[in-house]
Amino acid sequence: MRPALLTARRKALVAWSVILLLPALLFPSPARADNPIVQTIYTADPAPLVHNGRVYLYTGHDEDGSTYFTMRDWHVYSSADMANWTDHGSPMSLSTFAWADANAWAGHVASRNGRFYWYVPVRDRASGSMAIGVAVGDSPTGPFRDAIGRPLVNNGEIDPNVFIDDNGQAYLYWGNPRLWYVRLNTDMISYSGSPTQIPLTTAGYGTRTGNASRPTLYEEAPWVYKRNGLYYNVFAAECCSEFIAYSTAPSATGPWTYRGTIMPRQGGSFTNHAGVVDFNGGSYFFYHNGALPGGGGFTRSVAVEKFTYNADGTIPTINMTTAGPPQVGTLNPFVRQEAETSAWAQGVETEPASEGGMNVGFIENGDYLKVKGVAFGTGASSFTARVASGSGGGTIEVRLGGPTGTLAGTCSVPGTGGWQSWTTVTCPVNGATGTRDLYLRFAGGSGYLLNFNWWQFAQGGSSGGNLLTNGGMENGTTGWTASGGSTLSSATNLAYAGSRSLLNSGRTAAWNGPNQNVTSSLTNGRSYTTSVWVRSQSGTPSAKATLAVTANGTTNYFQLTPARTVNTGGWTQLTGTTTVSWTGTLTNASFYVETATGTDGLYIDDASFQ
Repeated sequence: MRPALLTARRKALVAWSVILLLPALLFPSPARADNPIVQTIYTADPAPLVHNGRVYLYTGHDEDGSTYFTMRDWHVYSSADMANWTDHGSPMSLSTFAWADANAWAGHVASRNGRFYWYVPVRDRASGSMAIGVAVGDSPTGPFRDAIGRPLVNNGEIDPNVFIDDNGQAYLYWGNPRLWYVRLNTDMISYSGSPTQIPLTTAGYGTRTGNASRPTLYEEAPWVYKRNGLYYNVFAAECCSEFIAYSTAPSATGPWTYRGTIMPRQGGSFTNHAGVVDFNGGSYFFYHNGALPGGGGFTRSVAVEKFTYNADGTIPTINMTTAGPPQVGTLNPFVRQEAETSAWAQGVETEPASEGGMNVGFIENGDYLKVKGVAFGTGASSFTARVASGSGGGTIEVRLGGPTGTLAGTCSVPGTGGWQSWTTVTCPVNGATGTRDLYLRFAGGSGYLLNFNWWQFAQGGSSGGNLLTNGGMENGTTGWTASGGSTLSSATNLAYAGSRSLLNSGRTAAWNGPNQNVTSSLTNGRSYTTSVWVRSQSGTPSAKATLAVTANGTTNYFQLTPARTVNTGGWTQLTGTTTVSWTGTLTNASFYVETATGTDGLYIDDASFQ
């Protein structure tokens, strides 16, 4: 049985028509907003890492409905364009560290010698205090394993950050309420010397008023990096609520000089936590807020802004936005794309897929995914999706420009007998040209409809279009003929869509079926996508769509769709994509629906060949 989803956040996301007014920030409709960058869960404490042309984002995970920092695992996301983010799931949790019993708090990942080291603060079961652990993985998405089986450092403080200097020396920084560093060895899981406390002076970290025990602005979450020979320490300042400030120094160990505010107090969370990276010629500032429905200080969400350093190397003031950064390049729809890659996910969640990776699930009527900046070029001819359904299924609407934008195509998803019993469906699309924001909207009855693993478009000319006349069957038998000794009639008592279908009865051979001449429409060597809905008049025949092509007196047969069993109890979609080619001069081409064996009568509806 599929588990129920018992979160107030989930219900609020489905009903995201409410406008949230946050301090100094007005959040408009999600159709125009891509910040926060994760909408399927609450995320916090971003730690970005650039690796092999992608930005990998490591986050904490605030549990739904939390009234404290209730966090049990960490998550990974990645992007090649800073707009569409892929959910890689949770490759590490508290159970990774057998010696820890609570608090999967803010971590940081560093890469060295082909390995990835994840430094995290967790509660040491033996001492009952916070300690820094380190896990290692062989890829940026894990899985990760405890590297040493014990704390790396244990002094009751949190928020580790690792910086590797140009000379190869790695430093681990951490601390709240104090600030520490230690020099890591090249193995990244041990250190030389003892932890050193960084002096928190007002010259180095600004002046806090009204708190004698904490005279500086430094609170927590150090993020140390180097740019143009200058060392930066970006940190969360003066709780509560926190703002983001920074200091600079001539070396990795100081002395530090306070430089001012980067991000003022805003965003509906009393904490903030920053990460800064350069990627593809731009600089990016990651942070968290409470911007999602149900969000707040214990239910936070990660967001990102693009910024430009001032000429003197100082960092400008950065405010939170709902737009996020501009997209870097475009997304290619003609290669496989994971369903869990999106700029905005409305009303859905993600989960591990039996085929590997993650899938989008918990899909209900009206939910949708936004994929930003999809480069269709001269056009797409079809859309293919990998789907599963433990219920009666639903439909995926391919829309352009918005969740209720131009409808380019509709793919029907049948029940597959299980939420992880996967099948592939294909449907024709029209009008998907140029670079557009793609919305995949889900429709159907009540309850959960389907799971969604991946998708891909097939290329087609900008003219696209259905090559079949009267493919919707609403104009009687116009354009269609019956082969062999069978009879073709317009059926008004039964239809998949609209008010009519075609009935092919009196079949005397398996090859008898409704057919249509498409000779003048074919292009040699082109791939065509077929979709036709079939229902048996009696029995359970195995039906398929075929193209007979005659050139230079020779006829070749192209099976356009795999044969599928159809019955009298409902409609079955026959769909597939096939490359059609011939040698010589084409003289005749006929599209028809037939059966593998038998002479059962067939209804057909909503046929397309494009």
